Amino acid sequence: MRKFIIPIFLTLAFSCTDETLDLLPSVTKKVIDLHAPTTSSPGSLPSGNFIGFNLMDERPVTDNTWDIALRGTTILINGGSKGGDDEPDRTGEGGAYVAVSTYQDLMNVNVDEIKQDGVSSKAIPNGSGNGWYSYDFQNHVISAIPGRTLVIKTHDGRYAKLEILCYYRGCPEVPSMDSESQYYTFNYTIQPNYGVTNFD
Repeated sequence: MRKFIIPIFLTLAFSCTDETLDLLPSVTKKVIDLHAPTTSSPGSLPSGNFIGFNLMDERPVTDNTWDIALRGTTILINGGSKGGDDEPDRTGEGGAYVAVSTYQDLMNVNVDEIKQDGVSSKAIPNGSGNGWYSYDFQNHVISAIPGRTLVIKTHDGRYAKLEILCYYRGCPEVPSMDSESQYYTFNYTIQPNYGVTNFD
């Protein structure tokens, strides 16, 4: 009896070990000065093309493989419903939430918090203090809120965390109203394994 039990146990043990070894490590990347302009004028609605970005490939895209799409301060997710005709179609299974956590400390995704874009609301809320940024009405400067991390489910079911560093070209230490805006610099970490919700 023991002759059969021991080989089966060893086979199962090695099988689990092989599956663990097959997992790829998380990958951390940095994007510098991604230009995502809006062509709106004071008193009018925002307009212009959204810039789609694929996190796994680390590049802007113009097809349906985008994970996030940016225009001005608005960040869309490739999952859910369009909020207007000027938005790109949602063809993926993406979602997101804004975590109150530093980028370094956030090591696990809370899948229960993930939401998709809707007709009247976004997974990443827009507006000063609502999502990732605050607006200084006196100096007319947009700043990333410290301790806010974007948690993203990509269009194809991977998970990522993203930290926006600044919204101005060259990432000036102290931006002013004369700084060139709508240039995103951000760090992000992506988990390349489908469905894995932790960042190693």
